[in-house]
Amino acid sequence: MTNEEFYVQLLPEAKLLKEESIKTPYMPVGVYLQEAEDLRRWALKDKNQLVSAGLSETIFDDINVAAGAVREAQSIWMEDLKARKDAEQQWTEEAPKAFDLRDQLVHTFRYAYREQADILERVQSIAEGSGYADMIQDLNDLAVLGRRNPEPLLQINCDIAILDESASLSATMADIRAMANGEKRDVNESLHLRNAMYTLLKQKVDRIRDCGKYLFWRNEKRLIGYTSEYNRKQNN
Repeated sequence: MTNEEFYVQLLPEAKLLKEESIKTPYMPVGVYLQEAEDLRRWALKDKNQLVSAGLSETIFDDINVAAGAVREAQSIWMEDLKARKDAEQQWTEEAPKAFDLRDQLVHTFRYAYREQADILERVQSIAEGSGYADMIQDLNDLAVLGRRNPEPLLQINCDIAILDESASLSATMADIRAMANGEKRDVNESLHLRNAMYTLLKQKVDRIRDCGKYLFWRNEKRLIGYTSEYNRKQNN
């Protein structure tokens, strides 16, 4: 089976985990996965003794499935994280241009409609907001307002094509912002599932290690395989 299939297989169990029981990896995930796979190979040599001490005979296959599921979950999370960063980077690059166009239009409209109090009041209202959502809406509002009242703009030699540009940019910026916000939610969801998959794997790793430490507490040559090399290095 593939890692994707392992992920799908464990997904219902991962979703049933209570929030307070879900753990966060305390070492790099790649390192933990390698240790889990090394542990499985090591423990297989002691399989009969471990099973006789109460360890489930299926745990050796279970740990393989869980490790594959964590690898898949980690990859999904990393892809979602990259997509979010890409969207946020695009927003960072494009937002200043969008704000600048909005400011240009407000400036132009204030002059063009200076003698039309009702329209000028609308322009003033549009100009009040300063946030991202305001900017996106302002670009479209200004485009609509200008299209409905083109004569004053034409009289000051304003290129009416800027209104289409404003409406188009409003839609583009809305899509980019929605992508950034949506990817952020996806990242949170995929990180939660990655941690849930890791928790399922850790439960199995801990069971094997605990049983091995119990059996081989006086056999240093076998005992070492039931401890974490990463933790030993950290402690040293």
